[in-house]
Parts: sequence; C-alpha cells; structure tokens
Amino acid sequence: MQYKNNPLSPHLQIYRWHVSSLLSIAHRIVGVANIIAVTFICFWALSLLLGEETYELTNFYLNTFFGKFLIIFLCWSFSFQILNEARHLFWDIGLGFDLKVAKITGILTFFGSFILTILFYLVGKNIF
Repeated sequence: MQYKNNPLSPHLQIYRWHVSSLLSIAHRIVGVANIIAVTFICFWALSLLLGEETYELTNFYLNTFFGKFLIIFLCWSFSFQILNEARHLFWDIGLGFDLKVAKITGILTFFGSFILTILFYLVGKNIF
C-alpha cells in the first residue's frame, strides 16, 4: 500500500493561528491562574485570623513593585475571563458564530480587558 499521495496533517509550520484559537488557549491559562489567585486571596483574608502582624506582613508584599504588578495582572485576568465568558454566553445563545463577528468580538474581548484594567486602576487611584 502506498501512502505518498496522502495529505499531511496540519502542524505548526502549516497551521495559521486564528483569534478564536488564541483566545481559547488564553482563556484556559487565565482560568487556571484565576483559580490559584482566588485561593491565595482566600488565604490572605484568612490571615486576619492569625493576627494583625501576619496581615501587615502580607500587605507589605503587596506594596512592592511585584505585588502591584500582580494586582494589575489579576485585574486584567479577571477582566479577560469575564469578557470572554460573556462572548461564550452569546455563543451558547446562538449568536456570533459568523467568522467575521467571531474575529471582531475576539479582538474586542482582548482590548476590552486592557481598557477595563486601566479603568479599575484609575478608579482605585481615585482619578476617575
């Protein structure tokens, strides 16, 4: 039996990435990061039971550059997760399956998450 004329399966050198596939992968990664973040946020809230010193120690780490970066990243990840879930909700209803609409909503989801993060930052700083 000869297999010379069979087509090759798509691999990374042939496959062209689409917005929907990239957002799907990012949605899964961000979901795992959010689960871990919610767990740490719960432990941070429970540190109040251990006393004020323990709580102040955790607040010290959140006031460093890395802590502020982590807070901004979490704002972005929660914003991205919420907007992408809203997109999936519309898909569950049966809207937005058209390729052009799916690409536009994917781009809006990505940039909208950054806009929401900036708005959260401005509200947190009492600027807006």
